[in-house]
Amino acid sequence: MKRRTWLPYVLLAPGLAWLAVFYLAPLVQLASVSLQSPFPGYPGYYYRNVDVGNYVTALGSFGAHFGRSVLYAALATVFAFALAYPLAYAVAFKAGRWRNLMLVAIMAPFLTSFILRTIAWRQILADDGFVARTLGVLHLLPGERITETWVAVVAGLTYTFLPFMALPIYAGLERVDPRLIEAGTDLYAGAFTTFRTVTLPLSMPGVLAGTLLTFIPAAGDYVNAELLGSDTGTKMVGNVIESQFFRVLGGYPVAAALSIVLMGLILVLVGAYVRRFGTKELV
Repeated sequence: MKRRTWLPYVLLAPGLAWLAVFYLAPLVQLASVSLQSPFPGYPGYYYRNVDVGNYVTALGSFGAHFGRSVLYAALATVFAFALAYPLAYAVAFKAGRWRNLMLVAIMAPFLTSFILRTIAWRQILADDGFVARTLGVLHLLPGERITETWVAVVAGLTYTFLPFMALPIYAGLERVDPRLIEAGTDLYAGAFTTFRTVTLPLSMPGVLAGTLLTFIPAAGDYVNAELLGSDTGTKMVGNVIESQFFRVLGGYPVAAALSIVLMGLILVLVGAYVRRFGTKELV
């Protein structure tokens, strides 16, 4: 009996140790750095104290970047959902013997480097590319270009995280009992009514997981804004953090404060979203 009592803790120990060393310890260190002050007269050096001025700088000087990150991540999540749900529905219910091939096609982008895929999008959306020229002919390109605009950044984010939305939704739809959908039809509900009252609610665990897996990394992303956006108008908070860490002398405390604020903001938004739209499986 004693052995059975201790066995779960023994099995949990490696995972808990991993989290403690590679997650909790760096997080504590990050919070500590965010409260440090620059050493007077020695650029690039700082000393340990409790300086909340770094957080004032993070919120006061870079508030627009936080708003931009949340907005771009939210737009990318909405667009990814609009593209991923029909795709996941087709794979789950209509693909038949092509299901495995379609799943491989969804996963195929992961076989290529993330940076290379983003650079490829820059070529696709280039001013002399097919997309820009076609939109220009149709007079749907008011800014005369796509790259270095928010449209390119959101498009890149949507493409990057589309599989993270599609796969959880597919997993949720695959668990739906087809007899429940047939029951809706037998009760004289139309196709749209059956989808709205039966299929969509039953797939909500997958939708919730997909939106979280898309929104959270998209809010902290900086590669798409760096390669597809402009130098000023489309930068996200991830770009500021990267710049403060690696390009600004003595910028570590502000970068750490920005990171802590971003994590807190995401936790608040995700918590509110889960409380509002969550299901018993995920709450």
